[in-house]
Amino acid sequence: MNTRLTILLTASFFVATNVVGTTWAHADDNPNVPPGTEASAPAPVEVDPDDPDLKLPDGATLAQAKVLDIKSVVEDQSGDERREDTNSDVKFALQAEVLFGKDSAKLGAEAKSRISGIAEEIKTQNATKVRVFGFTDNLGSSAHGDVLSKQRANAVQELLVQELNDAGITYEVRGYGEQYPIADNSTEAGRKKNRRVEVSFPRSEE
Repeated sequence: MNTRLTILLTASFFVATNVVGTTWAHADDNPNVPPGTEASAPAPVEVDPDDPDLKLPDGATLAQAKVLDIKSVVEDQSGDERREDTNSDVKFALQAEVLFGKDSAKLGAEAKSRISGIAEEIKTQNATKVRVFGFTDNLGSSAHGDVLSKQRANAVQELLVQELNDAGITYEVRGYGEQYPIADNSTEAGRKKNRRVEVSFPRSEE
């Protein structure tokens, strides 16, 4: 059994204040995520600005309250597979070396079992829309990375189609190349994390 490292990142609503015309902005927005995959939070909690228990500096006012998403991250100790659960989505990130040979878009021997596990979770969540995004490190030309990442995403999507055999599921497949790195490309350890295919889909509302 693989040892797994679990990191729970939780956040509740917070209040930002405006003091003497200056605004402090607090957010968990991550610029390194592809468009359309940002987490969506439920409606903010009502905050009474006249509550006597609130301690604010003189002249300060309450900004809009915001509920942040709750994220659970589980990663194999090897780093080969990572799962992120939020209030609204499930995302798997598989390292390219687990799925493909070097500079290849042909799925290897271990790929089927990994992708089969993801397909089972898609069924569990009754998901009808699945995103499959490919990424590379920054070695080689950007154009080559764009093509390779899309070919790899296509290969994973094609296997998911076979595993799920469900005409009711739609797929969004993209290759982002070296865009949206999740680690430092100046080290091989970081580049390895960036060479990945991500599969994400909505959580069941039940």
